[in-house]
Amino acid sequence: MVVGVAVVALGAGVGVWASTGDGGDRGGAAGSSDGVSAAPAATSPSPSRSYPLSSGPRTIPAVRDHTPARGPGWKPASGHRLVVSDAALADEGRLTARELGLTYAGRKDDQRAGDVRLETTASEGADAESYTMTVRDGRVTVSGPSQTGVFYGTRTLKQAVRADGAAPEGVVRDAPAKERRGFMLDIARKHYSAGWIEDRIREIGDLKYNELGLHFSDDQGFRIESSSHPEIVSADHLTKAQVKKIVALANERHLTVVPEIDSPGHLGAVIAAHPDLQLRNAQGTATKGAVDISKPAAGEIVDDLIDEYADVFPGGQWHLGGDEYQALTVSDPAASYPQLAAAARDKYGSGATVEDLTTGWTNDRAATVQQNDRTPRAWNDGFFRDTSVEPADSIEVAYWTGKEIGARPPAEYLAEGRDVINYNDEFLYYVLGQPQTFVYPTGERIYEQWTPRVVRGTEPVDAEYDDQILGGVFAVWGDIPGAQTEAQVATGIRLPLAATVQKLWDSGEPGLSWTEFRTLANRLD
Repeated sequence: MVVGVAVVALGAGVGVWASTGDGGDRGGAAGSSDGVSAAPAATSPSPSRSYPLSSGPRTIPAVRDHTPARGPGWKPASGHRLVVSDAALADEGRLTARELGLTYAGRKDDQRAGDVRLETTASEGADAESYTMTVRDGRVTVSGPSQTGVFYGTRTLKQAVRADGAAPEGVVRDAPAKERRGFMLDIARKHYSAGWIEDRIREIGDLKYNELGLHFSDDQGFRIESSSHPEIVSADHLTKAQVKKIVALANERHLTVVPEIDSPGHLGAVIAAHPDLQLRNAQGTATKGAVDISKPAAGEIVDDLIDEYADVFPGGQWHLGGDEYQALTVSDPAASYPQLAAAARDKYGSGATVEDLTTGWTNDRAATVQQNDRTPRAWNDGFFRDTSVEPADSIEVAYWTGKEIGARPPAEYLAEGRDVINYNDEFLYYVLGQPQTFVYPTGERIYEQWTPRVVRGTEPVDAEYDDQILGGVFAVWGDIPGAQTEAQVATGIRLPLAATVQKLWDSGEPGLSWTEFRTLANRLD
């Protein structure tokens, strides 16, 4: 018997959602979602008395709202169709039909028993990643304001069937808490096969991630074919044809590929082919991985590469790097690198510093990125205190650590009004070989101790900054590339990836214990 019905609202654009007070399951996150508040009572259709009230689907990430109902639910069977309301949903339809063993019937307006129907629905102001999944009368309808939202609904359907053999009766209304949910892979230090990367795309696509970062240039290698500067490319690399296939698969799974060419540090592979660009100190000693930013040719080669790869990576995001420029790790950069100090004064005035010149370098690269209609981001230790040259407002902060020289507390960036993406190295860094103080992160620790507001160390920033924290990224770095094989990396990151996306989709207290979550993850694998 339904003893009470409440209406809840979840996040901007998701709208008013119905929920029962009758022990209805909300996907394991009942009452914990940010922005959920009670609203006046509403009525619901009278359920059939022949079935128990349903529980919510068991998925990762957990759905944020499920309105239970009495009914048999839906399970795939021979002869069931998958139909779409719009030919634009054909990719999502064919994929889901193949996964569930259904017949893809294309665009249809009729209804048949067992149908799964995908449809886009206009909803002014709705979150483009939101969706509704309705299981009723032996049929399923997945709808959303965009193809992305519909795709996420199909991931919920697929996981529900995988977990329990059927999608439960009732209505799921769901949307993410955070807009950036990323996985970053360092393919510069460790070369990964295209097939392995494609497998990770399928994995994280099912988990409703929406970004794949590729860090493909560093001291140890430059790993993607180049036409503008073929001399810098490492022997082991991905061809552009392979990368375009990766990008196409990512697009199919609604993932944006975010390229990173780190500069002005971490450019050893470029310097190996262009030794004239090597930064040297006053004694003529080479500085590892760093280009001499007083030389215009150094900026020109990086801009050439940005322009070239803009055609390879059509997504709207770009990572500039900007971290660990070794000229700024010495006690007196101006004395150690007089050519940089002189260039700073020439460009920005008599009081300008090497930090000003470095900030200007990053701004210049950001301008090139923006000319290619991309939004730039840079590592937090590339933003300096007390410079006369300010970082461009357009550059988002990729906050990874508070340990580096120049790194500031997250609240300083947030108080300046900057948007921040959480890459917290305390929780989200999987560094091969565990050098320095790094240890392999565990899904359990992320699940139980981390939230998007835990940007540095283990303490969260104030809740007032929550909206400026765009999301988070779990990163795999190849510092000791031979420490793990591809297969070992895939195994090691599986549960951390699941835990990370759970906290990005709904940063509240999870409804499942870690043991229950891990058991579900193993069942869905």
